[in-house]
Amino acid sequence: MSKSPEMAPEKIEMFPIGYVENDYLEPVYNEEIYQKVSKIVLKKELADGLYRIENLEKLYIWFYFSKSKGYELIHRRRYDGEISGVFASRSSHRPNGIGLTIVELLKAEGNVIHVRGLDAINGTPVLDIKPYIAKNEENKGENKGESTIQI
Repeated sequence: MSKSPEMAPEKIEMFPIGYVENDYLEPVYNEEIYQKVSKIVLKKELADGLYRIENLEKLYIWFYFSKSKGYELIHRRRYDGEISGVFASRSSHRPNGIGLTIVELLKAEGNVIHVRGLDAINGTPVLDIKPYIAKNEENKGENKGESTIQI
């Protein structure tokens, strides 16, 4: 049985598992970033967590928008110019400042993974890495409203 909302914690504390290294120094919208290669450098003590990651083609990268301050619940989306709520957009200005991107895994070396398509700037704290499993994601569309995997 799940906890009721009254019993849920008011505050959640997370720590970075690593950081992004790339050529993007400022948080500006630029479509080119999706074609560029970035490195994710994990803390050395977490390197064993990358065991068999090279068997994957794509990954989910969860990160923290450390340079974004404040947010508006209603704003204009950058990618299509439409007005929407923050939860219907990819804005970096969010109540919890958490970003999520699917990237292509290029290679893994020790505590470093090389990826393409990460829309995070140099120095961005990485919170988690999870496998993107295409078969499971495609099945989600067939079972509208029912999740086939737990994230």
